[in-house]
Amino acid sequence: MIRKGLIERLFEAASILRWNDHVRPVELTELDKQSHKMVIAYVLAKFEEADREVSVDWIRLIEGGIFEFLHRVILTDIKPPVFHRMMATKGKELNEWVLRQLDKDIQGIKGDFKEKFRRYLFDSDYAKFEKRILKAAHYLATNWEFKIIYNVCPFIYGIEKTKEEIENQIEDHYDLIGVQKITLGKKSHGFIDLCGQLRFQQRWAQSPRIPRTSVLGHMLIVAMFAYFCSMEIGACPRRTYNNFFAALFHDLPEVLTRDIVSPIKGSIEGLQEIIREYEKIQVEEKLLPLLPASWREEIRYFTENEFETKVKKEEEGILRVSSDEINLRYNDDAFCPLDGELIKSCDHLAAFIEASLSIKHGVKARPLVEGKESLYGIYKTRVTAGFDFGQIFDYFIDT
Repeated sequence: MIRKGLIERLFEAASILRWNDHVRPVELTELDKQSHKMVIAYVLAKFEEADREVSVDWIRLIEGGIFEFLHRVILTDIKPPVFHRMMATKGKELNEWVLRQLDKDIQGIKGDFKEKFRRYLFDSDYAKFEKRILKAAHYLATNWEFKIIYNVCPFIYGIEKTKEEIENQIEDHYDLIGVQKITLGKKSHGFIDLCGQLRFQQRWAQSPRIPRTSVLGHMLIVAMFAYFCSMEIGACPRRTYNNFFAALFHDLPEVLTRDIVSPIKGSIEGLQEIIREYEKIQVEEKLLPLLPASWREEIRYFTENEFETKVKKEEEGILRVSSDEINLRYNDDAFCPLDGELIKSCDHLAAFIEASLSIKHGVKARPLVEGKESLYGIYKTRVTAGFDFGQIFDYFIDT
């Protein structure tokens, strides 16, 4: 079962500020950085599969991203030169310490999560290629942030050295074809750039809130929830992959339409359908052309009617089903199952916790209080795809 402590760890990243010894025109958080990194990792891995026909273990890539996320949360905002020196000289001891700090939080997570975490940290041959993709994605996401800072204040002492170090790390990963394509600054870079702009769109925009979270950071939280839920219900690998990345991209159209809050969507009959159709048009015209044609069907599968549960059958195409039906007859890679219901529940869980944590910190704006009460009323006894969401919601009802 997912423990309360683990969920709180995930949200701690929203309070970890990055580049906090530099002039920053916008707030840059660890949660946003990690989310952008996973988007970039998806792009890099897809290029390796499509252009070089290299096999990527997607589950190890997803898990590696989560392991590195948790590792970074525990070690907080250590300056990169210090962090790398510490890891080079005391890496084993630091990794052991990180695992001890997380031991209670990750206890009992299905899919051998704890054992895989240890192996990921201590076995240099485990997920070797996936680690390389994640490392490249890390530096590309860092560089995206750094360009914002550099353009604002290029005269800060030592900033040229930082620029050179980041560029050198990216160059060291030029064997990955996606790194080459992104650094060209053309189409695939445009997709990465658009996704990065979701950092600037705040959740609950009509309410003061602590900690504030962006749409981009929220997408990763929902994706990690979807992964943990998939493990709990025994999802097949393709179902786990679909659930994670569909969750990671579920708000992607908002980069083109901005976040339209739920009360507005539901205020006028038929408005939600109009918004959905407009989002679809915008995605087709502005977003998908930035990606190779062979990927576009998958992005459509992830983002169109993102909360519908569906499978693919060779003779019938895409079928709308329920998560219970997937559990009974479609939990197999051959059907490409995707739990839209599960992702919707994870999305609402993230919103519930966002409101709960702010209320805990003393910011009790009316939309937060009303949103929390409304969501708890819906989910206090909700079981989706065999997963008991009511128990998770109960963790935070008195927060």
